[in-house]
Amino acid sequence: MSLSVTDLDRAKRFYGQVLGLKEIARPDFDFPGAWYELGDRQLHLIAHKAPRGLRGTTDVDPRDGHFALRVESHRQALEHLKANAVPVVDSPRNATPWAQIHIADPDGNVIELNAERSD
Repeated sequence: MSLSVTDLDRAKRFYGQVLGLKEIARPDFDFPGAWYELGDRQLHLIAHKAPRGLRGTTDVDPRDGHFALRVESHRQALEHLKANAVPVVDSPRNATPWAQIHIADPDGNVIELNAERSD
């Protein structure tokens, strides 16, 4: 999966430090970016000055296109995000069998974090 970002350093801080994803080696392309390990998958950030795919807002809307990441604990993820001043849409009870948290990265890409319900 790939996402466009406008400020690579800012995006790397978000994905590496806030979300805790592990950065992995990336080929020497002729454009900046970063790759992250997602289990047996990868997330590719592509730096682009004027990407067409960005939503134009960092408001969190769970109905917008997004990808999902599984987290171990809904409560711990929520506390961590709030401690890092990340706006969230928290849905511990919803139509799915897991608790969900929706966030947006600094460029407005929406991410769902989900975990098994603890009760």
